Amino acid sequence: MHYKNKRPKIDKDKLIYGRHPVMDAIHNGMSIDKIMMSQGLKGEYEKELRNLCKERNIPLHIVPKDRINNVTQKNHQGVLGFLAHLEYQLIEDVFPTIYDRGEVPLVMVLDSITDVRNMGAIARSAEAMGVHALIIPYKKTAQINAEALKTSAGALSKIPVCRTASLGNAVDYLLMNGLQIVAADLRGKDMLDDLDLTLPTAIVMGAEDEGVRPHILRKATKWFKIPMLGTTDSFNVSVAAGIVLYETTRQRLKV
Repeated sequence: MHYKNKRPKIDKDKLIYGRHPVMDAIHNGMSIDKIMMSQGLKGEYEKELRNLCKERNIPLHIVPKDRINNVTQKNHQGVLGFLAHLEYQLIEDVFPTIYDRGEVPLVMVLDSITDVRNMGAIARSAEAMGVHALIIPYKKTAQINAEALKTSAGALSKIPVCRTASLGNAVDYLLMNGLQIVAADLRGKDMLDDLDLTLPTAIVMGAEDEGVRPHILRKATKWFKIPMLGTTDSFNVSVAAGIVLYETTRQRLKV
């Protein structure tokens, strides 16, 4: 499915700039959305920052210094941190608790959803419909900022959001734990209501402009599409997600 892309806004009050403040934030266990580091930064600090980001699962972006200057004119010393609005979780930590509660897993995998309002709207529907977790990639995803939180009506602070360096590995983990992977795609052979969504399920929704990426589609158990009667070739991703979640809930309430 194809959707319009939108550049996310930056929350200035969530910025940490400067080498020592950024390093202190990491060591103090603050929840960090991502870190930008200038391409020209070398030496022991650069090595330590790389190692810490890898160890703490913090996305590190190596960018031209001008890109950091475009974000802030403060004395950033080539390092800029973005504080997260929520605590990200690991799907490996969330998943066992679902079965412990005797519930049938329902997870949403959001592949490169870059519009913050779509992210917020999907989270709102997901929380209302009993989704156990959202899985998002480090890169090519909407920043979960104040606008996303507002659009979600608080749902993003209630539903676990699991961030991963490899969406493919996360899907493999779900497959190994017995979930079917159903991916929305206009080339799907199955209609939405042909799926058995009472089974342990992960629903994959694709990017606003490119749809679900091929390497994720290849892992899916089934590709499906939503029936349409008009001439428009796709839904907005948050609307599509709401339709899929409604059908999932309808089926599960009948069991």
